Amino acid sequence: MKIAILSRNSHLYSTKRLHEAILAAGHEVVTIDHSLCDIIIEQEGPSIIYKGEKVLGVDAIIPRIGASVTFYGTAVVRQFELMGTFSAVESQAIVRSRDKLRSLQILSKAGLGMPKTAFTNFSKGGEKTLIEHVGGAPLIIKLLEGTQGLGVVLAETKKAGQSVIEAFHGLKARIIVQEFIKEAKGADIRAFIVNGKVVGAMKRQGAEGEFRSNLHRGGKASIIKLSRAEKAAALGAAKALGLDIAGVDMLQSSRGPLILEVNSSPGLEGIEKATGIDIAGEIVKFIEESVSKKIPKRKIKE
Repeated sequence: MKIAILSRNSHLYSTKRLHEAILAAGHEVVTIDHSLCDIIIEQEGPSIIYKGEKVLGVDAIIPRIGASVTFYGTAVVRQFELMGTFSAVESQAIVRSRDKLRSLQILSKAGLGMPKTAFTNFSKGGEKTLIEHVGGAPLIIKLLEGTQGLGVVLAETKKAGQSVIEAFHGLKARIIVQEFIKEAKGADIRAFIVNGKVVGAMKRQGAEGEFRSNLHRGGKASIIKLSRAEKAAALGAAKALGLDIAGVDMLQSSRGPLILEVNSSPGLEGIEKATGIDIAGEIVKFIEESVSKKIPKRKIKE
């Protein structure tokens, strides 16, 4: 089988681990920079040109699409899907998960626990009401386009919250406002999902004085055994967004697990080093099972 990893950097830990796991399983592997692909649309059918050559013979792809190139990256994934290639992560599921507001709306409809969240248009003077919707201060303010903890602000008081919201609205930046979960104590849980199963989980603790637990912000990771409720929440979130591979971030709260975000291109380094589990190998097994079953081409949901 020929498997292509869609990645802009072949030296990244996740890309290298997937490359190793594919070779270890006896398959052919190629890394394709999706940002350099040309999408050809014509009557003869869809095709992809990469570095001057038509891409042929790829049985499956593993999308590693960065947030900054979501639009074009998902267009390339969709083109592969239309060409009959199996994708480990569906193009529309990537789009769903990347839109923070849309994904939270879907999770809310599915009845999954999450911090109370509010979103509004750039209404002048609406900052106070927005804060009240999430229970007052302290509160979290997030840019909808932020990643890896960037664009996330903790406002300790209502006045500070109003000032930050006013500043973001003045810049015409789209934000969501969320309640602050004090009992989480600057920590969260990441559950890694592959093919409807939790294959690994870690607890990430923020650095001293840091409310964000992201490893990119200096947080530390350790292995954790999920409770039944946490496992059910993680699996429910991935299913609701249509993701066969996902990193589900949750907070531990007095009212149970609360979902923060669902990542469609979760990094492997933190979870593999914290748990010692071969996550890359699990992803390759999922692809082998899916392609061998000759799963029919997924319908493109709009």
